[in-house]
Amino acid sequence: MSVWVVVVAAGSGRRFGAPKHLAELGGRALVLWSLDAARAVADAPSDGVVLVVRAGDLLDPVLGRDATARADVVVAGGDTRAASVRAGLAAVPESAGVIVVHDGARPLASAALFRAVVDAVRSGADAAVPAIAVADTLKRVVGDTVTTTVSRDGIVAVQTPQAFRAEVLRAAHATGPDATDDAGLVESSGATVRVVAGEPRNIKVTTAADLEVARALAGP
Repeated sequence: MSVWVVVVAAGSGRRFGAPKHLAELGGRALVLWSLDAARAVADAPSDGVVLVVRAGDLLDPVLGRDATARADVVVAGGDTRAASVRAGLAAVPESAGVIVVHDGARPLASAALFRAVVDAVRSGADAAVPAIAVADTLKRVVGDTVTTTVSRDGIVAVQTPQAFRAEVLRAAHATGPDATDDAGLVESSGATVRVVAGEPRNIKVTTAADLEVARALAGP
């Protein structure tokens, strides 16, 4: 069962203040960390990695060289995350059995985490997502007023990489819905989504402060 990984790095980085996937971490761009980890599950001749970027990013001499060396296909993304994922899916061969979607802004996801979600799908799940328990107290607010405290029982924070049976993910995206989480689209179709243990260090870099945390976690 061949595995293809779609690494999504087509955002504008509005909250970060610049394209965050180009930010430097340990001497290389954030997105290159994700591409390297993706090879843990896409290393057979029939496997592959698709990188989805903004149309102009490959004009960057460093990223263009390094990304094309690591990814089998590079495509331009869309105006939304869902549109960018669909652009990546269009580049995945129909023969793929498992498709993994990963955010290029999560540079510290381990090779073991990629393997865990793929193994769960190979074992029979329609999809698999990494998740970690929520430690903070959760409250629902309206404006600046708390309306209720939400129980943490059964609540988890979901990460990427997320793995899917290829036909399930393609069907979920076929009608062109917009979503920030591919597993959410699959859930709505009635498919089975299995949870595997996530990684606390697998943070998503959204702000400049997140990047400093990632640098501390990555080490020298």
